[in-house]
Order: sequence, then structure tokens, then C-alpha cells
Amino acid sequence: MTSVETVSALERRLNASIPQQAINAVVSVRLKNIGRNAKIAGFRPGKVPTKIVEQHYGAQARQEALSDALQQSFAEAAQTNNLRVAGFPKFEIKTRDLNAEQIEYSATFEVYPEVVVGDLSGEVIERLVYEVTQGDVDNTIATLRKQRATFEKVDRAAKTDDRVNIDFTGKLNGEVFAGGEARDYPVVLGMGRMLPEFEAAVVGMTIGETKSFELTFPEDYNSKDVAGKKVVFTITLNHVEEPKLPEINADFARSIGVPDADADRLQDEIRSNLLSEISRRLKARNKDSAMSALLKVAGFDVPRVLVDDEVQALMQQAAQEMESRGMKMKGVSLPPELFLERAEKRVKLGLILSHLVQKHDLNAKPEQIKSFIREYAQSFDQPEDVIRWYASEPGRMREVEHIVLEENVMNWTLGQTRITDKQAVFNELMGTA
Repeated sequence: MTSVETVSALERRLNASIPQQAINAVVSVRLKNIGRNAKIAGFRPGKVPTKIVEQHYGAQARQEALSDALQQSFAEAAQTNNLRVAGFPKFEIKTRDLNAEQIEYSATFEVYPEVVVGDLSGEVIERLVYEVTQGDVDNTIATLRKQRATFEKVDRAAKTDDRVNIDFTGKLNGEVFAGGEARDYPVVLGMGRMLPEFEAAVVGMTIGETKSFELTFPEDYNSKDVAGKKVVFTITLNHVEEPKLPEINADFARSIGVPDADADRLQDEIRSNLLSEISRRLKARNKDSAMSALLKVAGFDVPRVLVDDEVQALMQQAAQEMESRGMKMKGVSLPPELFLERAEKRVKLGLILSHLVQKHDLNAKPEQIKSFIREYAQSFDQPEDVIRWYASEPGRMREVEHIVLEENVMNWTLGQTRITDKQAVFNELMGTA
């Protein structure tokens, strides 16, 4: 007899039993298979008496048979009772005598929730929009020139965009703090590598000059020793180099990956790349807004087992990213609670997406996938090679399919809400603000 109890909103407990006869039959088969290859002193392989095999491997065979029987019994009961099981169940054997005719057990587990997406018609989404201007193209080229600048020594006061070489000492309460001292330290003024107040103090200094000044570190500074605290810096300017920007010619074009280009073609290429990148970033930002609206109107619990799995995945991803940056993570445990909120959102959003795709037929269509790849491939010198690269690996195609699916959900969501267009700010959109 099988019964299902409701433990909580998503937790269930299945009570069932397994006939001993079924377990014994599996044990016999397992022991026969083991006997064919068992190596036991005094016997040739395959000639070990059944009793001897059972003495050596009987407990193992019975444990494995019971485990398999539990899994099979649970799967059949879950299907019979139309249970959408999330994660793996936790089994508990209720029968003390494992030789009894019936082995009673319970399995505690979670089920997938009924996804409920509320009314979106009252939600307002700010949709970011942006049109590339000639000024954006010119500024991008200017930035690319700065990135490829060479520097020449000059005998004058330092100013913004110069590369300076300095010695500095920073003291907190009269003592040099960790990381607060350096010699022959290069800094390009205006690049934001140092705090704005620090760079501003260097501007106007002359070669050989020494200056002391106070500086208060931001409250959120990455070094807790000096965050929010006032320190005194002493700087000596050793020498100044001014930037020499490259000419806008074929050599410059080649250096940024545009071979055989004159000034006009270079501008066209920059504009095309900007259009593509801005389109991608606008989609990403607007998709986030749409997903936030869905989370706001979706009211249901999520299975804890799925959240725990997602926390582990995020922890592993974070550790790998830190290792890629040179940090040693061996033996370091990241606190799971740091990832809990993000994991819950990701699990909930995944359930929402699955529900909407099925309910409104928002699956990625083959032509949508092909169109996405064709559009993406145009940013490369050999588009056909990119298209073939995607087609050659099913995993790559699945990644594109998921991206298109999310875009379909985004567009559906935007169609259900009230939209107000907002002009994006170029530097914020590109992450250069």
C-alpha cells in the first residue's frame, strides 16, 4: 500500500513497501555475476562455490539490490501518483527485520511548484534605447588612439594624459600602511588607476618636486585598513612623458583589426561594431528589466534542493574565477549564504521561463537560431567559418537556442507590460563611465 503525505508547501513523504522476494531475486542474479569473476584464495576464477561467494559478497549484493529496489519502487510510485519530483529523495527503512516479507520504507522529497505568473499589465518597464552618433564614433577612435599611444619624455609640469614616474609614501597615524609605499611607480594621469584626489595632486607638479597632502579613502575601499580613513601622502615626481597618438592611417587600422582600411572605411567599421555592441548591451539590460518584472509578479515557493544545488554551482564558479585571477583557493571555503539570494532568483526565474515557454510556445524556432548566428557572424572577417563552427557542435547550438529562447520571453513580457523608453547614456551603457 502506498500513501503520500504533505509535509510542507513543497515537501512530501511517500510511504511504501518492497516485497522481499523481489530483493532476493536481484541478490541471486548479482551473486551469480560476481561469482564469474570473483578471485578468492584456493579457487579458480568462475569455480567458486555459491556459498563461498555469498559469504564474501552477500552483504554487498543485498545492499546494492535494496538500493536499486528503493529507487525503482519510488520511481514507479511517483509516476503513479503524478508527482513531479525535484532533486533526489531521502530514504528511510522502516522495517527493522530486513528478512521480513515486506520491507517498508519512506522517502522524503520536494516537488516542483505550480508556477503562477501574475498580471503584468500594471507593471512599467523602462526600455533603454540608444542611437549611435558620429560623436560616439569619433570618441571611440580617440580612445583607441590613446590606448595605442607611445610616450616621450618632456621637461615641463605634469598634466592629464601624461605618463609620470613617481615615488610615494602614504602614512596612517604617522605609520606607513600596507601598500602605501612605492618607488619609480608609473601612472597615466586620467586613466583612473589611482584615486582621483591622488592623480589631481600630481597634476601641475614639476620634475624633482616633492609634495605632501591629505587624502580620505572611500568607505568602500578594498583595503579595510584604510577604508574611510584620512592619510597623508608624500609624492616626488621623477619624470614626465607626454603621449604621442598614432596617425589615423592603414597602420593604425591594422592595429585594431581592420586591414587595408582608409579613414572612411575605418569609420564605417567602427560604427558597425558600435551598433552591434550597443544592440547586444541594450538587449541584455532590457532582458534584465523584463526578468525583474516577471520575478515581481510571480508568487510561488522554490524547492530548497534546487536552490542548494545552484548555490554549489555558483560557489564553484566563483572559486574558478578567483583562481583565474591568480588567487589561491585550495582549502578556502566560500560562505554559501553569499550566494543564496542569487541562487533563489536563478532557480525561480528558470521555473518561470520553463512555464512561459511551454504555455505560450516561446521555444526558439530554427530560423531564429540561424538568424542569430548569421547576425553575430557578421562581426568577424570570415562569417561563414563562424557559422560552420556553431553548426559543428550541438552544445554551441544549444547555447544559442537558450539565448533566443530568453529573447522570446523578454519580448513576450515587454508586450504584456507598459513600456516607457529611456535614452541610455553611452558611457554607462559601455561600462566606461
